[in-house]
Amino acid sequence: MAEELEQPLLDPQNFNRDGIDLEHIPLEEVFEQLRTSKNGLTSEEAEARLIIFGPNKLEEKPENKFLKFLSFMWNPLSWVMEAAAVMALVLANGGGQGPDWQDFVGIICLLLINSTISFIEENNAGNAAQALMARLAPKTKVLRDGQWQEKDASILVPGDIISIKLGDIIPADARLLEGDPLKIDQSALTGESLPITKKTGDEVFSGSICKQGEIEAVVIATGVHSFLGRAAHLVDSTDVVGHFQQVLTSIGNFCICSIAVGMIIEIIVMYPIQHRSYRSGINNLLVLLIGGIPIAMPTVLSVTLAIGSHRLSQQGAITKRMTAIEEMAGMDVLCSDKTGTLTLNRLTVDRTLVEVFHKDMDKDTVILFAARAARLENQDAIDAAIVNMLSDPKEARANIKEVHFMPFNPVDKRTAITYIDADGNWYRVSKGAPEQILALCHDKDEIAGKVHAIIDKFAERGLRSLAVAFQEVPEKNRDGSGSPWIFCGLLPLFDPPRHDSAETIRRSLNLGVDVKMITGDQLAIAKETGRRLGMGTNMYPSSSLLGRHKVENEALPVDELVEKADGFAGVFPEHKYEIVKILQEKKHVVGMTGDGVNDAPALKKADIGIAVSDATDAARSAADIVLTEPGLSVIVSAVLTSRAIFQRMKNYTIYAVSITIRIVLGFMLLALIWEYDFPPFMVLIIAILNDGTIMTISTDRVKPSPRPDSWKLNEIFATGIVIGTYLALVTVLFYWAANDTDFFESHFGVKSLSSSTEEISSALYLQVSIISQALIFVTRSYSWSFTERPGVLLMCAFVVAQLVATLIAVYAKISFASISGIGWGWAGVIWLYSLIFYIPLDIIKFTVRYALSGDAWNLLFDRKTAFTSKKDFGKEDREAKWVLSQRTLRGLSSTDLDFNGKRTSLIAEQARRRAEIARLGEQYTLRGHVESVVRLKNLDVKLREVVKIKVSIVVSLCLVLVKKHSCYPPTIKPCRPFPYNYWLQSPPWHHHNCNHSTAAAFMSSPLPSTNPP
Repeated sequence: MAEELEQPLLDPQNFNRDGIDLEHIPLEEVFEQLRTSKNGLTSEEAEARLIIFGPNKLEEKPENKFLKFLSFMWNPLSWVMEAAAVMALVLANGGGQGPDWQDFVGIICLLLINSTISFIEENNAGNAAQALMARLAPKTKVLRDGQWQEKDASILVPGDIISIKLGDIIPADARLLEGDPLKIDQSALTGESLPITKKTGDEVFSGSICKQGEIEAVVIATGVHSFLGRAAHLVDSTDVVGHFQQVLTSIGNFCICSIAVGMIIEIIVMYPIQHRSYRSGINNLLVLLIGGIPIAMPTVLSVTLAIGSHRLSQQGAITKRMTAIEEMAGMDVLCSDKTGTLTLNRLTVDRTLVEVFHKDMDKDTVILFAARAARLENQDAIDAAIVNMLSDPKEARANIKEVHFMPFNPVDKRTAITYIDADGNWYRVSKGAPEQILALCHDKDEIAGKVHAIIDKFAERGLRSLAVAFQEVPEKNRDGSGSPWIFCGLLPLFDPPRHDSAETIRRSLNLGVDVKMITGDQLAIAKETGRRLGMGTNMYPSSSLLGRHKVENEALPVDELVEKADGFAGVFPEHKYEIVKILQEKKHVVGMTGDGVNDAPALKKADIGIAVSDATDAARSAADIVLTEPGLSVIVSAVLTSRAIFQRMKNYTIYAVSITIRIVLGFMLLALIWEYDFPPFMVLIIAILNDGTIMTISTDRVKPSPRPDSWKLNEIFATGIVIGTYLALVTVLFYWAANDTDFFESHFGVKSLSSSTEEISSALYLQVSIISQALIFVTRSYSWSFTERPGVLLMCAFVVAQLVATLIAVYAKISFASISGIGWGWAGVIWLYSLIFYIPLDIIKFTVRYALSGDAWNLLFDRKTAFTSKKDFGKEDREAKWVLSQRTLRGLSSTDLDFNGKRTSLIAEQARRRAEIARLGEQYTLRGHVESVVRLKNLDVKLREVVKIKVSIVVSLCLVLVKKHSCYPPTIKPCRPFPYNYWLQSPPWHHHNCNHSTAAAFMSSPLPSTNPP
């Protein structure tokens, strides 16, 4: 063993990783065996080792492209087409005729074309997805060439020195160096639910998460040689069937069952009853099999998702899970972090408002102590704001020697530094949440009242509070308990809202997405921020709602309070999980933003977990969507894009179901009533042209749904059945008119087709092709199809496909397909016929949608108050009408307000009403207006009392003027109290017979510059 240790570790021929116990030998021997030091490796050494050990990632199995191509022919829809091919080759070989080679070759070509397009698009989408995921590759801080550098974790090699901090996913197996113990979450590897404490010399495994602490470590194993890499070889991957795949399966099964029912009916009627020939019956069955299967559906939907994912990435939202797009389209609640998402996360400190508690200190001393307890590198927003208060950031470490620094963690909620000053005295300074700092101090009972009063004063202005304390360390030891902590002061932190947050929230509410603010700040700060952002002020401290036992006979259940809330204050990471759980139990599709390691459970629990732009690796790993740009506007843009993507998929599924019903029902009726045999080859031509056209729907120009949308399979099937039945009857009517009557001949002067089956087939082929492809323009539009312009590519594909179909019908003479040209006269008649019967399709679409919405029954009952289903007998509607009247009186547009529940989801509509009522209540009441001005002007609390006194005097003066000049409204008697609502609409001094100069002069007088007596 000793001889093996003397061998060079990095010799490729003699490297023996298993023969060296790097996990347990002393750290000094680890450095010796790995030929490294605490100064790390050089770039040249790292490159040499990367060749030997390989990249730090799990081994990827090479994908067989040919097998992948064949896999596109291995699904239930393809099986039906393959059964049709077998039928054309084997079962059709009878009745005195040979195999149907033409249809067999046509079916195989259709399968190959579909698989080729699917393979190419899937390959392009896969390459795009790999490029996007490369942007999410985990980063790590590594010491190279004597400098700390941020690199991709894949370039790590044994011997590298890395830095591990809160929220990091450990990039490789490593041994910890000198520093404070870490809390490591190894649940993903070992199943242990509680974090494990790791100290100097202990090993940490790749894939585990740092929950607390910060330390350096030396890498001992990477890639397939790590603990995670070795375990991966022992685990077989499992495929999880997602919701999207279940939807595809349901729609495919519906189409297959429809075809099966049609075939069974045809078999029962054609052979035992009509005694049709064997080959004739087979041909009719082939028509249903080939024409009824939406063979392109998996390709169209997967390509639409892939293209949509690429567009989302361009907008700053990288999709880790493709099916999260459809879930985001149905999202109706978004729980958004305040800091960094609704606000800029660029904190500033107002030096004039700093409160000093120690008699021997001034404001500059408090700021200096706070800066000492801040990091000079790897700064968060608070550290940067504090250090930037100094004239020179280097002052934070001037004339002191840092002994130990305790980084921030979610449990202690503070940072601390132990240092030695120029005189050799030891001190410890800490900054953090006021509650945590106050709990450290020996005189906390005496100063608690004053501290909380100042915190509340700051909170009323939307300012967060940061506390600072210090202590002497007479033991002169970094682990010494020190003398009692002394509370130094409070610093106000202001985080301004983003310039677009208010408008974005308004857009979200209009889109049916209720935005709930999530913040760890105080309730007063949350309400003030919500007021500035135009949100409702119906907010609660999360600790009072969550984490407690449910009380029976509550006035309002907790789940309803959570559902109706506009935001939550004092939120801990575990509260986020509870909020998501409660909202999901109320049948909401919930999106949750997060950035920290403790947000990971909530992000996983949410339907759409969204990691913000500066999120930790752990949060990104748990999220479904990762933002690369800050702010809420990115999420709203992603919602709109997701709804557009979902709209394309929904449009296609309705189209596919409709075509299946129209083919099965239409040709079944023709075969059974008139014993007409439509050539299967022409159905193949229709399918090829339709699939080629419908592929372009993935880039179609669509209007996103104005409210959350989801897979409503009942609606899709009902709409498809009704529209498909209509189209089938239109085709049957055309056949009857062309074959059994002289309607077209007498009115349009065209030749009769009744004597020629081949010409009837050509005419029927053109009619089916036109109306089938034109149907996509109906299903793709929410309103009238001719008012919503389709995409250029879709329109061009339609024109080309129908030009080809028309030329085939006019000129083609194909004997084996039993068709013959019908001339341009009949082509014009068929186009006119199709156009006339195209127009009612929109009306049918509207009728089915209205019938399925249930509005007809709601209208019948809601007009009867005794039977109304509205809560509190329509109280919210009455409040909404008041808001609408206020906007109308002020000359404001009311188009943004639609209180009939048509445009948005109920929860978002209620939130929008609360926000509008709160805004109008503040804007059009004297008290609310004055308080708003006081907050904006940042006036002193004592000056507010002066303002309130002046307001009271003005109100009294106005009432006297009203009484003196009898300027009551005509409908109000003087003996009644003056109506408050009338004040909202028109204050008394607005009337022409009121002398208001005194009131106006009083209100315009300047505020006193000194404190009032």
